[in-house]
Amino acid sequence: MVAVEVAFWAAVALIVYAHLGYPLLLAVASRLFGRDERAAEPAELPRVALIVAAYDEEDVIERKVANALALDYPRELLEIVVSSDGSSDRTVELARAAGADRVLELPRGGKVAALNEAVRRTDAPVLAFSDANSFWEPDALRRLVARLDDERVGYVCGQVRFSGGDQGNQEGLYWRYEMALRAMESRLAGITAGNGGINAVRREAYVELHPSRGQDIGFPFEITKRGRRAVYEPGAIASERMAPSVEGEFKRKRRMMWGLWDVMLRWRMLSPRGYSPAYAWEIYSHRLGRYLTPWLHLVALAANAALLGQGSVYVVTMALQLGLLAAAALGRFVPFLPFRIAYYYVTVTASIAVGLFDRIRAGRVPIGWEKVEGTR
Repeated sequence: MVAVEVAFWAAVALIVYAHLGYPLLLAVASRLFGRDERAAEPAELPRVALIVAAYDEEDVIERKVANALALDYPRELLEIVVSSDGSSDRTVELARAAGADRVLELPRGGKVAALNEAVRRTDAPVLAFSDANSFWEPDALRRLVARLDDERVGYVCGQVRFSGGDQGNQEGLYWRYEMALRAMESRLAGITAGNGGINAVRREAYVELHPSRGQDIGFPFEITKRGRRAVYEPGAIASERMAPSVEGEFKRKRRMMWGLWDVMLRWRMLSPRGYSPAYAWEIYSHRLGRYLTPWLHLVALAANAALLGQGSVYVVTMALQLGLLAAAALGRFVPFLPFRIAYYYVTVTASIAVGLFDRIRAGRVPIGWEKVEGTR
């Protein structure tokens, strides 16, 4: 039983560390050793290509182009590029009519392939990226550009604020927690994930990712491995509609997790080569710790069941675990915040495991992308 006890307490400790211990230690480390993140606007603004990858976005593409045209940035320095990934609706027609400077009609190859091709066809020294359903505040681009004026910085992402969704979807709450971690990581060694809705890259730091990979996870660690920093600018704000339900969020994260395991293993996210010790700690604590959570929960539950006759403490811990599952089950139907949070946590944690099963079953990572219903 000693081995089972070790497995149980190790699993519990790692879960607590990933969700509570790491944020607390990160808060201390970023305060003691973090950089001053203030940035002034450059004396001379650079040319920027704002690239929007779009697949069947006729519902929002006109608004998106209008939003880009309304940015507080010199028009002669801004090129708006819509890269259509095999759209079968009126996306291309509407983007041109709305005033996009360049509209690319590409065969279906996935979001990252559409971004790569758009980058090849532009020559601006700064590349900004957004999604068709992500609407930027007027000063967002200037704030991103200001952070890239530091030659040590290769990538910067902004802050996404969510609206909509039902009361059961706690994505907004989770996102605020995630943004707090991102701000602290940025001050310390750099962020471990970005956001496809609002980010910018120096052209010389741009990395052509494989079409099966995600930009959000891929850019920060790849650019860091190549000697530049990946940072977060909370003042650069974009707005998006969240998935209208936890079930919709589960589908979105399940697709994200499908390719995650390739990123960690095949694409060497977990290899410390090129990382500073602090950045490696962030990757292992934040990314690996988070993605191992479903397996740690399974180990804790199975080991706890085997230890029920070994003392009252294991009765209490089993009650806590079953209580979490019961609260999650109730959270689907009962509008009580603790139950809703439990439902969201269990559902999203499950999406990590299901994503791995999808990857094993399919044998490959799909390159296509689908919109989540209700986010437009």
